[in-house]
Amino acid sequence: MDEEVHYSKVEDVIGSHVEDAVTFWAQSISRNKDIMKIGCSLSEVCPHASSVFGKLDPKKIYGGLFSEDKCWYRCKVLKIISDEKYLVRYIDYGNSEILSRSDIAEIPLDLQFSSVAKKYRLWGLQIPSGQEVTQFDQGRIFLGSLIFEKQIKMRIKATYQDGTVIAQAEYGSVDIGEEVAKKGFAEKCKLTSSTKICEEKKSDPGQLVLRNLKSPIPLWGHSSNQSPFIRPKDHLSGRLSLDLKSENDAGNHVTFPKENLAVGGFNFGLNVSLAKIKQDQKLIEENERLKTEKEVLLERYKALELKVEQTVQELQQEKATTMDLTKHLESTLKTCVGTRMKNLAAKVEILKEIRCVSINAHFGNDLSDAIQVLDEGCFTLPASLNELEIIWAEYCLAQGKIQACQNMNEGNILIAKRNEVQQKLYMAVEVFILEVDELPLNKRLKTLQDLSASLEAVYGQAKEGTNSEEILKKFYDWKCNKRELFTSVRSETEVSLQHLVTWFQSTLKAFDLSVEESLTSEDTIGNIDEILEKAGSSVCKELEISLIEQGDADKEITLNAYSQVVQKIRSEERLIATVQSKYKDSVEFKKQIIECLNKSPNVDHLLSIKKTLKSLKARLRWKLVEKNNLEESDDHDGSEIEEIKQEITQLQNSVFQEIYHEREEYEKLNSLVQKWFPELPLLYPEIGLLKYMNSGGLLTMSLERDLLDAEPMKELSGKRPLVCSEVNGQIILLKGYSVDVDTEARVIQRAAAYHRAWREAKEESGLLPLIFLFLCKSDPMAYLMVPYYPRANLSAIQSSMPLTLEEALKVMKGVAQGLHTLHKYDIIHGSLHQNNVFALNRQQGIVGDFDFTKSVSQRASVNMMIGDLSLLSPELKMGKPASPSSDLYAYGCLLLWDDNVKSLLCSLIYCRSSMTAEQVFNAECFLLPKGKSTPNSEKDTEYTPKKEEE
Repeated sequence: MDEEVHYSKVEDVIGSHVEDAVTFWAQSISRNKDIMKIGCSLSEVCPHASSVFGKLDPKKIYGGLFSEDKCWYRCKVLKIISDEKYLVRYIDYGNSEILSRSDIAEIPLDLQFSSVAKKYRLWGLQIPSGQEVTQFDQGRIFLGSLIFEKQIKMRIKATYQDGTVIAQAEYGSVDIGEEVAKKGFAEKCKLTSSTKICEEKKSDPGQLVLRNLKSPIPLWGHSSNQSPFIRPKDHLSGRLSLDLKSENDAGNHVTFPKENLAVGGFNFGLNVSLAKIKQDQKLIEENERLKTEKEVLLERYKALELKVEQTVQELQQEKATTMDLTKHLESTLKTCVGTRMKNLAAKVEILKEIRCVSINAHFGNDLSDAIQVLDEGCFTLPASLNELEIIWAEYCLAQGKIQACQNMNEGNILIAKRNEVQQKLYMAVEVFILEVDELPLNKRLKTLQDLSASLEAVYGQAKEGTNSEEILKKFYDWKCNKRELFTSVRSETEVSLQHLVTWFQSTLKAFDLSVEESLTSEDTIGNIDEILEKAGSSVCKELEISLIEQGDADKEITLNAYSQVVQKIRSEERLIATVQSKYKDSVEFKKQIIECLNKSPNVDHLLSIKKTLKSLKARLRWKLVEKNNLEESDDHDGSEIEEIKQEITQLQNSVFQEIYHEREEYEKLNSLVQKWFPELPLLYPEIGLLKYMNSGGLLTMSLERDLLDAEPMKELSGKRPLVCSEVNGQIILLKGYSVDVDTEARVIQRAAAYHRAWREAKEESGLLPLIFLFLCKSDPMAYLMVPYYPRANLSAIQSSMPLTLEEALKVMKGVAQGLHTLHKYDIIHGSLHQNNVFALNRQQGIVGDFDFTKSVSQRASVNMMIGDLSLLSPELKMGKPASPSSDLYAYGCLLLWDDNVKSLLCSLIYCRSSMTAEQVFNAECFLLPKGKSTPNSEKDTEYTPKKEEE
């Protein structure tokens, strides 16, 4: 047996140190008197005790100076780190640290007795195998919060041979072991069949202590007014009138709170002399003060000594520098003339290279050249363009009158007048086309583009500004001044260098022994220094002008001139673009007029399609009646019915195919009406072209309800009749609206506005497409055909299989795009809710249509709910009209299912007045890369939520 079992023993202890989630140290409350005696004895013995020598005995008890409060405590050596470093455990408390040999002292035999603190282990628990370091440290901290400085009742179960006590710990009614196990920091260990005592897992105590040193939990002695004995405040009774604050300041472990300590029946005052303690305390304080003064003086002495050394070194360095400088000057004087000549020759070589390179940009010559190109080949508008514009305006006016006309007789007169203007316009167009064909537009445009690109490569992006000739005049004046200065400097350089060349030529005579002419040194050599100085100065001045960048004032002049040049280029490019656009329109007009001059396009093909449709619809109705009759008969044949159904499907597909052909023909006629022939609706009222145009291409007169073999949708038909059918392999939904004469026009108008918004971007619009709108001939009903997406609305998806974060962001980004599309066309949805938002394939979000029989205010007044949250915005509840902001409020409420979009949600709720659907569409959370939740560098939409009070 490795342990001794005690089932009935109970102890009251105070927790002092935690090793892991199931192991800790605690002091018995009954040992309070021993703790105080130990503290007093150590404070008297250890400061004067001799330091330890040689190898330390792990079984012996020493005095250790704790690093945090500089007080002495009993300790044992756990591990030798080095000759001067030891890992020790303070045996009366259980914690450990690494001490230097100088912080360990010998203590007398009367202090060599057993430790006050014991090592305890929670009964029936063990640390899980493979526990991570973070989990291990969290377990220690959690156990520390349960036992540290708290009175605990320990029910002893067993004691191991190493002294570890296995016990059940209770704090009040709380079972500490159960709490640790609940948190997952420990697990139940398997019980032996005989004793059912948890077996101890063997580990290296030194390694565990070192691990505890890295992240210790709160230990004893951290506060100067902490009691030497860790105990609850209400455990002991009685008052101690002895104020021992001075012992705390002396570095003694006997530390007491400022208030009087409760000591109960410990009779502490019988063994302690108050006078002796105070006297020793004063001596200790005086000693500490003198030691502090000594340390301060020593630091000052060291600082002064270091400063003297630094000064000596600086003087030596200064002396060495001076000597080096003297030597350098002596050597320089010996080679002064040669060095000056070499430097001047090098500068002259650089100057030669610079003069070979163009410096046009330095003085704005490139801008001058650009201005010259613009002035010489400046493009002017063709002479025929003005007359063409006048006749074209007259032609457009005539077209507008025809479009507004509703009387056939008056329309014929207007068409005749229009045709006359058309003839004039045709002639003007021909003249204009011939004139433009003679102009080198493309060549001139290419020249302007190349010129702009070359200037932009030098000067960068041009700034905006007003066109001013004053700026160009100022640039020319600046350029002339710079050119004069540069010419003057260059001339001076050439003169000074010529003087130097002349000096060299004259000097040859002074050193030529064959020359008999007598020359004095003053005449030939005396002025060489002046000549060299002048030549060097002139060359440097020219180099400075050539190499140094322009100043701010010069840059401003050149950049302003550059902006003027760019504006001239852009202006000419716009003129060319205007002529090219008018040329394109003229060519198209000429082509169209040649085909249809003095005659209107016919609608025979459209009428042929309508005739085919009429025949197909008659056959389809007959087949539907035949199918119904067979189904109602008692002896019907299933195969025959199936055959008829297939024929019906083929006929329905043929009908829709012809309806699509009819729509294509209507689109062609609509294009002709918009561009050239506005009289078509007046000339052919029977084809219903005007209705088609007013509906934005949505309305069809060839589709009827009874042509569709549709099934009623009872589960969705709460407010209006809904039927489901299949057309060309696509499942469609028919929405029925009850209409009268007034509401019919409004329904068409609202549906047409929605359809035009969708048609702008189609699949990218974020809107539910409208396929057809048609009116019932027998009943006052309007039917809207839309695609049917079964169980694809948010309500159904979120109740069955909620969207993931990535899916939700994609879907809601599509919804934001849909709102942006509507708001761009001044359409307020007013009916955005979880049943009217669809997630196609859980990836693409679209906004559903709304009730076109209701106005915006009627749609927005319906209080839809999502859970307990109302989708009705506060301003609507206050009676204010609906706005794009109220749509965004409903959108924000739909985002509530996911916590990751609360930042955007806050902005939608608090900052709606300053937000648009486009900002929501470009919000940061929609721009995150896949699988990431960290914010992008884009700052397109950054919102600051208002205070909660606002």
